[in-house]
Amino acid sequence: MSYDDEGEIWERIRAEAQADANREPALAGFLHNAILRHDCVSQALSYILASKLESSAMDTHVLRDFISEAIDEEPDILEAVYADLRAVTTRDPATRGFSQPLLYLKGFHAVQAYRVAHYFWEQGRHALAFYLQNRISEVFAVDIHPGARIGKGVMFDHATSVVIGETAVVGDDFSMLHEVTLGGTGKIGGDRHPKIGRGVMIGAGAKVLGNIRVGDGAKVGAGSVVLHDVPAHTTVAGVPARAVAMPASAFPALDMDQSFDDEVQFEDDGAS
Repeated sequence: MSYDDEGEIWERIRAEAQADANREPALAGFLHNAILRHDCVSQALSYILASKLESSAMDTHVLRDFISEAIDEEPDILEAVYADLRAVTTRDPATRGFSQPLLYLKGFHAVQAYRVAHYFWEQGRHALAFYLQNRISEVFAVDIHPGARIGKGVMFDHATSVVIGETAVVGDDFSMLHEVTLGGTGKIGGDRHPKIGRGVMIGAGAKVLGNIRVGDGAKVGAGSVVLHDVPAHTTVAGVPARAVAMPASAFPALDMDQSFDDEVQFEDDGAS
């Protein structure tokens, strides 16, 4: 079964949580509160995010109301949640089932909390959006400006120390690992952050800086510093990054292959 239907995904999440509660009775109360007492993914997600983002300034009840408001008023958020769940379960070999990202993966949590902050940013409620950005950064070590635009079907693997700037745009079916920056090159204002195409994969520790375009199906090697446009379906690596190969597949984000072994290598012309 592919679990393409959203109802089937929720039923599988409940079944996984119940099985875990049976195996680990000490977790039964947690799993009941987080999943089993809810009727749908949106209810469970709002509870989980509010529980993690609560502080002395804003308790879980107020936060949950804000999160539910965003999900109820913007249907694209829930569509993206399901797409992101599918992305994590199909691309991360360490993930076992749909309940694991929903319950435990902070990369998934950070992206969904960003989606809520982005909703309020688009509504002109910038103070609330900035507050949520701050809490997301403090709790998950992921700093995404609420003005950034991120598509669906994305996976932030591990996600620690990810930074995404205000005018960054990230396409659908995107994957990246920890310590990635999609940032600016200095104090210049305006449209100053990268535009990332569909199906792009960015390796751990890479920095993509400035108002540049990374084309569809491109791949950025771990630790690279990208300062110029990257053509579609091109692998870049190095400091500064340069084109080194053609990805083995049309959308590297879906394969998550960090090596260059199966790629068509470009000849080294001596350029840096």
